[in-house]
Amino acid sequence: MAGGDSPVRQRAVRLVLSLAGVIVITLAARTLVPVNATTAGFGYLLLILVLASVWGFIEALVASVAATLAFNFFFFPPLGTFTIEDPQNWVALFSFLATSLIASRLSAIAKRRALDAVARQQDLERLYTFSRGILLIHNTEPFPKQLVHKLAEIFELTAAVLYERRTGESYRAGPAEFEGLDEQIREAALHGTSFSDPAGRRQITAVQLGSEPIASLALQGRQMPDSVIRGIANLVAIGRDACRRKCAELRLGEDLRIRDLSIGDATRDEDDWPGPTRRGDAESLAQHLRHLRRHGNLGDPFRLGAVAV
Repeated sequence: MAGGDSPVRQRAVRLVLSLAGVIVITLAARTLVPVNATTAGFGYLLLILVLASVWGFIEALVASVAATLAFNFFFFPPLGTFTIEDPQNWVALFSFLATSLIASRLSAIAKRRALDAVARQQDLERLYTFSRGILLIHNTEPFPKQLVHKLAEIFELTAAVLYERRTGESYRAGPAEFEGLDEQIREAALHGTSFSDPAGRRQITAVQLGSEPIASLALQGRQMPDSVIRGIANLVAIGRDACRRKCAELRLGEDLRIRDLSIGDATRDEDDWPGPTRRGDAESLAQHLRHLRRHGNLGDPFRLGAVAV
């Protein structure tokens, strides 16, 4: 509960400080360094622009209304009242209010766009780091397990889940648990659907290779744009496909190495090995390969089984 009230308290403190800033400028313009209405108006406007650029439009809006009232009460005759004798002062007052609101709004928009640009740059850097991390994955542990751990680490997620459609296995990473959306995770892998829970900062998306969904990703901890989510899913799909191709090439190379070595051994020593007496004898060659694997004469085969694709 305390964590939920914190933004409210923070906003309340900012509003109080905004009003305090208006009071300080009013006192300074009236007593410390007496100035005319034009100078006081510029002081109020400067304060409002600073509030809009640092905190946001709400704080600037409250300060604008308070500054307009103070401007009228202390600097437009008759002083000490909210009435205005000269109609031109009404124009000046409303011009000040409109200028402060428009300027604060534009300042808030510029700040938000700058923050969005920084966030996009950070997301691009994370995507690049994630793509490099996929290339550096080794074969000591299953590929999906290492991939989801790198994903949670690089994007600072509290929980990440990779669900494999072919095997039905789930690989999890992160300090927290991703709970309550198992059905949506399976649906995303089977039908290519997506799901978003902004309140819980949870997102689920399908991992597709071409037009066919092959897995699903569930992310928790950061509400990321759809473009970033799609980028992550595409990198996962490309990484899995590249790993599968690499494993197939390694298996093929290992089989060829075993074949060449077994043929060479059988040719050199037919008495010690129950190998083929002719290279064209396929059945005898197959028996010889099984004998070599069973007795371990070729050493441990390459540990491709550790890479689950």
